[in-house]
Amino acid sequence: MHSKQETLNKLQKIPMCKITGILKITHYLKSQVQYCIYCIKGKWAWTIFIFFSVQIFLPLYMSYASEQKIKIVASIVPLADFARQVGGDNVDVVLLLPPGASPHTFEPTPKTIQEISNAKIFIKIGAGLEFWADKLIKATDRDITTIESTEGIELIQAYNQGHFHGKVQSADPHIWLDPVICIQIIKKIEKMLSRLDPANSSIYKKNASVYIKKLIDLDSEILNRVKAFRTKEFITFHSSWNYFSRRYGLSVTGVIEKGPGKEPTPKHLGKLLEELKRTKMKVVFAEPQFSTKIAEAIAQEAGAQVLILDPIGGSKGRKNYIDLMRYNLSIIEKAMK
Repeated sequence: MHSKQETLNKLQKIPMCKITGILKITHYLKSQVQYCIYCIKGKWAWTIFIFFSVQIFLPLYMSYASEQKIKIVASIVPLADFARQVGGDNVDVVLLLPPGASPHTFEPTPKTIQEISNAKIFIKIGAGLEFWADKLIKATDRDITTIESTEGIELIQAYNQGHFHGKVQSADPHIWLDPVICIQIIKKIEKMLSRLDPANSSIYKKNASVYIKKLIDLDSEILNRVKAFRTKEFITFHSSWNYFSRRYGLSVTGVIEKGPGKEPTPKHLGKLLEELKRTKMKVVFAEPQFSTKIAEAIAQEAGAQVLILDPIGGSKGRKNYIDLMRYNLSIIEKAMK
């Protein structure tokens, strides 16, 4: 139960124009009820009163409740899930990239600008992954709080020219594929929400603590299952699995595309086929955000099958981060156990 003071504080936050509107509606309803009682003089008058009250006041309440939520825009599925896990019912989270889209090749639309301009917080990975983000924020002409997930994280340096976009072209941005690093992202989101909404900081701290425990359990689960792998080397579609591999003692011995949309040369294809033969791997990994044609051609040449690793998520069975990571673990396990 809320105390009288808490109730008064909440009422004081309601805009005066909305209070005036509610009072007018209340006066109107009162007159209608009096008329109903006069005309019907029976129990149906109160039924009519309740019906009209629900029809009018419920949308008003829902509108008010929606306005009180902190709107967050997240660039990719894992970040959107993290925001929901920490913010709970106090946040309204909008996912920027639709399922199946890649942040490497994403092209913003006018709707993208509108979504960001309406947000209080924008959560991105950084390190050049969302190379289009800075221009979008400038286009909104608003002071939007940005959480850059890679800030303060020790990044793996990539040596493939043209693979990443933005100011930090040499840094691998795929940090979210390491559940332990994600703990730091959760803490950043909790800290920012607590700063912007101190009245609910205890809720954010509790939610963050609960979810961090789930990430720790996920990390332990992956460690235990990787121990049973027959081989620890694999070839990926592009350089998105370096943090995952570093965390769990695996080794990425080659990538099919050194950059988004950059098809491998015949010489590069030859090296990949040699690696598949050396490691005795009968699996070629593709990703749902890109065409599988090249992976299928390599698999046909090597006598292997194509399996799908998904670094982003968003499709059925992979709508939240933990389900996404368990899906990827099962796919890697199938190929390497």
